[in-house]
Amino acid sequence: MATTGLPRSTQVDVARVTESLEMITPLWSVWILMTLSTQPLRYAEIKPRLPWLNDGTLHPKLRKLSDAGLVERTEVTQGHVTYGLTGRGADLLPVLTVIAAWGEAHLEKPLVKNKETGKLEPLATVAPAQNIEDTLALIGPRHATPILWALKDRGASSAKALSAAAMPSYRLSNIYPQVDRLVSDGLVRKDGRAYELTANGHALAPVYRALSAWATGRPLADAGTHPLWGQAPEAKQGKSGPWLTTQPRVSAPATAVPAATISALSTQSPAAPATAWKGGDLFSHRMPARPIALPQAGGPRR
Repeated sequence: MATTGLPRSTQVDVARVTESLEMITPLWSVWILMTLSTQPLRYAEIKPRLPWLNDGTLHPKLRKLSDAGLVERTEVTQGHVTYGLTGRGADLLPVLTVIAAWGEAHLEKPLVKNKETGKLEPLATVAPAQNIEDTLALIGPRHATPILWALKDRGASSAKALSAAAMPSYRLSNIYPQVDRLVSDGLVRKDGRAYELTANGHALAPVYRALSAWATGRPLADAGTHPLWGQAPEAKQGKSGPWLTTQPRVSAPATAVPAATISALSTQSPAAPATAWKGGDLFSHRMPARPIALPQAGGPRR
């Protein structure tokens, strides 16, 4: 477990959530999990659903998800092998719904050209799987979650205090690139010499509550009682709304998501059990040739 200067109970919670993020943050993991969300499939059935992943990528990712206990490989008969979600993997689905809801509400949508006017306009909807992976790209890097939790716990903090709380085993200089990335991502802001969560950083509360509940095996309905992220924000939040990035968000597949799915995501109560995914919720009726690959850590964000 990574050492932090946070209280022991919070430190254990952070470690569990960080470990959970490590399981699902690698690129395309969410797409694979959602492909298996309806029923177990043979490899030959998975591959057409994820045509942009070659064998050299899909096989190792299935193996890693199996090692993480999220996917189960079952040999039905000789030569007939299926891949399906384990009970633990199935329990993760409503957590992914919460993450997708945050992405839909707070991530900047890519611009597409309106065929009638010729003007660039925000894409109407982004596939939930893309919103999930884009969100994980922000909070998944190694030190992102400890820093965000330290700021939630302590409020506005200097770099020195933040380093002592979130990265005590590192030199002070190591905190700057980590927190500056969160500033550029719009989750943290710098006010003079102090750092604090932005409105969008505070809005991660449902995401971290859900991840904490899943990591400890608790029902998602109990997530609202989280001792840290269940509290109302004390720091000033400033202007709310989608965060701005240093460059436009990487375009998601230009596909439509069923209206019922968008409605369920937008009206869902963060503390209540999430709506179960249905087949096709994360993908359009027409499979894209290949979604644009996203950077896994560092660099400008969407």
